[in-house]
Amino acid sequence: ASGGSHGAEEVDFSEDSMEELPPERQIVVGICAMTKKSKSKPMTQILERLCKFEYITVVIMGEDIILNEPVENWPPCDCLISFHSKGFPLDKAVAYAKLCKPFLINDLDMQYYIQDRREVYRILQEEGIDLPRYAVLNRDPDRPEECNLVEGEDHVEVNGAVFPKPFVEKPVSAEDHNVYIYYPTSAGGGSQRLFRKIGSRSSVYSPESSVRKTGSYIYEEFMPTDGTDVKVYTVGPDYAHAEARKSPALDGKVERDSEGKEIRYPVMLTAMEKLVARKVCVAFKQTVCGFDLLRANGHSFVCDVNGFSFVKNSMKYYDDCAKILGNIIMRELAPQFHIPWSIPTEAEDIPIVPTTSGTMMELRCVIAVIRHGDRTPKQKMKMEVKHPRFFELFEKYDGYKTGKLKLKKPEQLQEVLDIARQLVVELGTHSDCEIEERKSKLEQLKSVLEMYGHFSGINRKVQLTYLPHGHPKAASEDEEARREPSPSLLLVLKWGGELTPAGRVQAEELGRAFRCMYPGGQGDYAGFPGCGLLRLHSTYRHDLKIYASDEGRVQMTAAAFAKGLLALEGELTPILVQMVKSANMNGLLDSDSDSLSSCQHRVKARLHEIMQKDAEFCEEDYEKLAPTGSASLLNSMTFIQNPVEICNQVFTLIENLTSQIRKRLEDPKSADLQLYHSETLELMLQRWSKLERDFRMKNGRYDISKIPDIYDCIKYDVQHNCALKLEGTAELFRLSKALADVIIPQEYGINKEEKLEIAIGFCLPLIKKIQLDLQRTHEDESVNKLHPLYSRGVLSPGRHVRTRLYFTSESHVHSLLSIFRYGGLLDVTAPSNADGVYLQENKDQQWKRAMDYLSAISELNYMTQIVIMLYEDNNKDPSSEERFHVELHFSPGVKGCEEDRNVPTGFGFRPASAEVRALRWARGRGLPCMGRAACGSNKHGTLAGRTGTEHHCPQGRGTPQHAHLGGVQVRDVLHGAGVVPIVPLLDHGVEQLCKHLEGSGTGQLLRASAMHSPLGMWQVPYGAWSVAGPRPYLTSYVSSSPATMPTVLMKGWPGLSTPVWMHWSKVQPLGVALSQSLA
Repeated sequence: ASGGSHGAEEVDFSEDSMEELPPERQIVVGICAMTKKSKSKPMTQILERLCKFEYITVVIMGEDIILNEPVENWPPCDCLISFHSKGFPLDKAVAYAKLCKPFLINDLDMQYYIQDRREVYRILQEEGIDLPRYAVLNRDPDRPEECNLVEGEDHVEVNGAVFPKPFVEKPVSAEDHNVYIYYPTSAGGGSQRLFRKIGSRSSVYSPESSVRKTGSYIYEEFMPTDGTDVKVYTVGPDYAHAEARKSPALDGKVERDSEGKEIRYPVMLTAMEKLVARKVCVAFKQTVCGFDLLRANGHSFVCDVNGFSFVKNSMKYYDDCAKILGNIIMRELAPQFHIPWSIPTEAEDIPIVPTTSGTMMELRCVIAVIRHGDRTPKQKMKMEVKHPRFFELFEKYDGYKTGKLKLKKPEQLQEVLDIARQLVVELGTHSDCEIEERKSKLEQLKSVLEMYGHFSGINRKVQLTYLPHGHPKAASEDEEARREPSPSLLLVLKWGGELTPAGRVQAEELGRAFRCMYPGGQGDYAGFPGCGLLRLHSTYRHDLKIYASDEGRVQMTAAAFAKGLLALEGELTPILVQMVKSANMNGLLDSDSDSLSSCQHRVKARLHEIMQKDAEFCEEDYEKLAPTGSASLLNSMTFIQNPVEICNQVFTLIENLTSQIRKRLEDPKSADLQLYHSETLELMLQRWSKLERDFRMKNGRYDISKIPDIYDCIKYDVQHNCALKLEGTAELFRLSKALADVIIPQEYGINKEEKLEIAIGFCLPLIKKIQLDLQRTHEDESVNKLHPLYSRGVLSPGRHVRTRLYFTSESHVHSLLSIFRYGGLLDVTAPSNADGVYLQENKDQQWKRAMDYLSAISELNYMTQIVIMLYEDNNKDPSSEERFHVELHFSPGVKGCEEDRNVPTGFGFRPASAEVRALRWARGRGLPCMGRAACGSNKHGTLAGRTGTEHHCPQGRGTPQHAHLGGVQVRDVLHGAGVVPIVPLLDHGVEQLCKHLEGSGTGQLLRASAMHSPLGMWQVPYGAWSVAGPRPYLTSYVSSSPATMPTVLMKGWPGLSTPVWMHWSKVQPLGVALSQSLA
């Protein structure tokens, strides 16, 4: 930086300070503020980005000049960013503005009003903005006793208005932060005294209950919030960043993170709050403006307007703020300076995107149902209890109302632990006591509850179920079985199943990748902030709600996903508290897995019967177990051949495994060995020993219901504890996976009717909610259906893209998929004519391919996604069926532990003839195509590439397809290296999907004409993935901030599913020139 001729600093943030300036005259942006503000980190970060605008030069006026020099000596500028803070000479800044007439980012005259709370409240009232009920008490400093104030024990009366305690007393000067809150005597009286943060405190309690007797104050009613204040930061009328902090009135302790920064929680503004932000920004004529919101009783109230203020520690905000300020300055001044410039953001404002069928439509609604991320193995223990203390606990928490009780809160778990400890002691001291609980079970209950040294509902819970006649016992058991049956409680203890660090990363990365489906969301997961979804979100266009079941792992997955999706910073807990709705009140995403329906009981019994057969599967078994003809199921059965023989091998391998772990435990070197996620060898041994005990029953038969648990455990250890180098784990994984691939999907129904009955039992509330989400979007004509070119920003705050994310467990994903597959959404059977000749042209090829793809998927792994996207064509008549368009997409989640050679590649949406035409079109324009010439070897040794005909690589149908685009290796859109991308299953009219969801499989529906995609078995033919090297011929996408360019491009994140939109969300109909590249 070099000193200017007027003693100001001209800031040069460019990499090459010697580089010559362009010949056009530079727009000089002057920063006139106190040094503490002008040199603060947020200001420096934003100015650094602002300087990246080619025609903008920033000059910071020194504090010495501002305070001591006459305004005539201040450096000249074309645009002025000036704002008041303690000690700032606002009068001089106003005089300077009159002298130089620069373009003002924040009006200076209005800053006098912002310093007076009375004026702030007057302006807010005039604008019709909600604020707390208030009264002003003006005191003459010379005669303070002459004022209209009557003070009672539990209220004050100001100018005739009564304010019962609790109420708030604010000095009229906005610079005075000594705000007091007075409490009623019923709550202990006294007052909370708020002040500017000093270290770790922002308020202190005082026993003083009387109001202040000198000075002028505003008295207002206390608003009961949830303990948080919402801070809103606008940058122009169309953009706001919102975050919450713990209210200083709560306990006065400032929450700080590990780096000492005050913890801020992310917040989503409602449509009305967005309108308020716009009104505040415009009314106070402050482009950059901070204000405070109180959310209470379902309403939002503005309680303070601070004027110029920046968000701290948010790279996304710095990028967005610089971009918007730069655009505002250029839009205002470029014409008079004859600078060639056009606003690059207009195209982003309306979310017009191509559908997978190539039609340009407006994206209106995105609904995703997502399974949680990688977790520790789930563990469960059951025991029957009869001690009176358990019944007392059951009664205390109203268990008799429903006959069931779920205990998750720390104090509840502590009560269970206290009972277990007492009973263990009594068993040890009384040999002839009446406690019926088995000591080993009680000790296990005690030890599990004592794990970690503290309680958290995220990793443990106890369920109690009332059994009026006790647990049924076999007649051969001892005398107890022949006693009169007495009531008992079935206690089920569940632990484990926590989201792992790997699961958090999966969810956060997928959240980032998920942005790609929104406008401008290509390349680097749209990682340059401000583009696509992030800009949509901050400019009030995004109506986002995130729901999660009450399982800790599901909630933390939702929080991690939100963190990646919205580029949030910090810990997951604050994000979870503020942004994730727990939907367990109405069974939307939860299910009581311990209470099976009669259909599930029948299915399990049949499944057990077939899998207990000590002989090779015969044709009859295939018909019994796989009537739907699922390819993955048939493959697994062919591999298994004899189920009992495979179970014998699995049991032997488990015995061998526990033996190896015991030997390791005896080895002193392994004594303190830490396994993944703080597990010990001892805990690992407990895990496997329990499975060893439970899998083979006393009668020598196998408990088939334990197979999913065995697969769960070995999958976890193969992935996370491979450093132990235990023998036989790979074989155990292979065998248990084959068994699990039969048992897990078939537990949700063996034939179509059972699958639908069980599915509806699990997710009927969710189906109804999805139907509502879709219908609300396409029925709300008056608010949302505006012409794409009508208005920007929040002139119409109701207009938005609606996103609903539902995070849940495997059961709901299986069930929802069953409804889509077997509920009669589309007809895949070709009808025949009177002569019995099939009419092949009526067969839905697209849906059949989708069903074949689903049939070949063996496992719905962590992060499995089912995504519904709703588009609208504003050019079509509102009553026309072509007005709306629905797409259904699917991904089976993270990849497994090993390369699965049978993973299907899928065949896209188009018949081969359409592909040939597409390739001819591409070749005719000199574009690179993925034909035979692109075939080459990859690290897996398979061949890559497709031709324009039904060509298969030598390895056959399961071969992964690769293509080299712009130097980055990208797999076929249906399968990635370590990545299973989302596969588009369906694109049809919205009415059809809604009808289908309404019917939930109660009948075949009239099928709509399928819209086939221009993308099928060919790769996207554009060299647009290049990050370095020659630029593609297409224009590159404009980043939110010229300073922020994508540096890393998605190459296929290991074990992560990538949405298919990364590959084609900007592809337009064939024959239409592309305006933007994919990068």
